[in-house]
Amino acid sequence: MSGVQDRTKIYVGGSWIDSQGSGRIEVLNPATEEVIARVAEGTPEDVDRAAAAARAAFPAWSALSGKERGEYLAKAAAIIKERIEEFSALVSRDMGMPLALAKPVQIGMPLANLAAFAELATTYDFDAHEVGNSQVVREPIGVVGAITPWNFPLHQVILKVGGALAAGCTVVLKPTEVAPLASYALAEVFDEVGLPAGVFNLVSGYGPVVGEAIAGHPEVDMVSFTGSTRAGRRVAVVAAETVKKVALELGGKSANVILDDADLTKAVTDGVAKCFMNSGQTCSALTRMLVPSDKAEEAAAIAVQAAQNYSVGDPTSATSSLGPLVNSNQLKRVRNYIEQGIAEGAQAVLDGRETGQDSGYFVGPTVFSGVTEDMTIAKEEIFGPVLSIIGYRDEDDAIRIANGTVYGLAAGVWSGDQERADRVARQLRAGQVEVNGGAFNTNAPFGGYKQSGVGREAGVLGFEEFLEIKSIQR
Repeated sequence: MSGVQDRTKIYVGGSWIDSQGSGRIEVLNPATEEVIARVAEGTPEDVDRAAAAARAAFPAWSALSGKERGEYLAKAAAIIKERIEEFSALVSRDMGMPLALAKPVQIGMPLANLAAFAELATTYDFDAHEVGNSQVVREPIGVVGAITPWNFPLHQVILKVGGALAAGCTVVLKPTEVAPLASYALAEVFDEVGLPAGVFNLVSGYGPVVGEAIAGHPEVDMVSFTGSTRAGRRVAVVAAETVKKVALELGGKSANVILDDADLTKAVTDGVAKCFMNSGQTCSALTRMLVPSDKAEEAAAIAVQAAQNYSVGDPTSATSSLGPLVNSNQLKRVRNYIEQGIAEGAQAVLDGRETGQDSGYFVGPTVFSGVTEDMTIAKEEIFGPVLSIIGYRDEDDAIRIANGTVYGLAAGVWSGDQERADRVARQLRAGQVEVNGGAFNTNAPFGGYKQSGVGREAGVLGFEEFLEIKSIQR
């Protein structure tokens, strides 16, 4: 995969067409800092055309049976599965995850979700409920605007687009301009399977222009956004002008509560992995490790030993487990947080600022001990491979610290007593809690409490986000 890809058209009404604007956005390989593609810098006029196409396509698409819609999605999933090596390499090159991880995570997860949405479209009973003399039916909400991030550039698209299409909605997608290539490849797959014109539309561009045009567009009935809490607030404000439904999957500062009866080595080692996944560029990363104060020093030593096994380097190398951060802004952000943590008195028992790489936006595994609740690194989302170890007095104190954040996306609990772990898990104010390293479930609803968002993605509940409820009285 060499050369610079020309992706300067947008996909509207079933065709690749020129943007109304002449601007171009360069896409960089974060490992080499080389330009690998150029995409259109879309305009509000482009969004107008895409929204009109989606609106025109909605009546026929929503009138299809769920089975018919599911067949389109199943065909798309089959093509992506056939080309999984190609898609994996594309995402790895675009946003930097090591190739060995990109295949199961960046492509495998969205494939599972797309297949699940295809099945849901076929099996879901839209007319299942009766209440007295009322039949309660569920109908597609209409045109969905999807605004997606760069850290999981295909997965987050599929969670929105796959669910919306399965439900009978049509879509206007603004993919991330930082790592947009998987979205273009998906558009080509949808075109190849013969998805009706206007059902899926793609307009590349910047959030403050294209994203805001989608969020505020009168022909868009719902906007689904994944990104920072700051940007999510702005989407909600813009969308409020047209009183549309808003689904937000935002930031996190997730706690991993290791109780005093847990297997400390196992819990800490697993916790390091949950923090460093995707070089820490994961909204649900367990970045705050809460341990009994009298075990904090031991936990830090275990964490350092585990973290040193994470090899930083070229994403195409089989030995690399930490790729680069996505761009220079992210590199600067993470390095600044590490410096701030040191300045505020935390101990950088492993400092990853210097990696020895000649190019690319790399930060190595970083572990802080002696972190207190009031420190910036304990409160703000860093989005890099940075772990903060925080000591607590007792179980109640651990729960208090875990919940003492504006976020509530994810959490973890470790205990030698399953009932105790479950009891603590129920007290954590987070949208998903893994107990003793419980595996991620792609069919479980994903989303957060508090400022981590509104609504859920994936599975039945994620599918139902794209449905309106109507009561028919007889």
